[in-house]
Amino acid sequence: MKKLLVILCVIMANPSALAEEQSFVSTRGLSMELANQLVMAAARHCTKQGYQVSVAVTDRSGKLQAFIKNPLAGSHTIDVAILKAATSASFQTATIDMMKGFERLRDAPGVLLIGGGLPIRVGGHMYGAIGVSGAPAKKRTGDVDHACGQKGIDAIKEALEFAQ
Repeated sequence: MKKLLVILCVIMANPSALAEEQSFVSTRGLSMELANQLVMAAARHCTKQGYQVSVAVTDRSGKLQAFIKNPLAGSHTIDVAILKAATSASFQTATIDMMKGFERLRDAPGVLLIGGGLPIRVGGHMYGAIGVSGAPAKKRTGDVDHACGQKGIDAIKEALEFAQ
């Protein structure tokens, strides 16, 4: 009780000891150049394996920032890649990790719980997300798409780390 009284006295004597909320928030985003490098790196990785994919990059709010579609990729891959990226950005989680345990969200608008969406998180900062669609699954749905997306992130990671 005595300890609590001392703490209260310190706070009352020094009101700045209470954390004040800032009037603004700071976020980081990818430049247009880096976002385009990211989609190309992911698409190239999948193409080298013989897969025709679409790749989308969104900002942290899930809005499209960059996109590429292999001319031979199915038209459905366009919307699927964008939805995977938007879902990953919204939840700041890889969509492959959301396939189990998030079933209640399966019918939520703008949410796609299939592997291939990954958050772009480097150095503790969330930049957005990438979504890849079109590669066939090896072990589980979206695992190859996920791997291609990760290769894309790996390709720009150093640029983001040095920008810190």
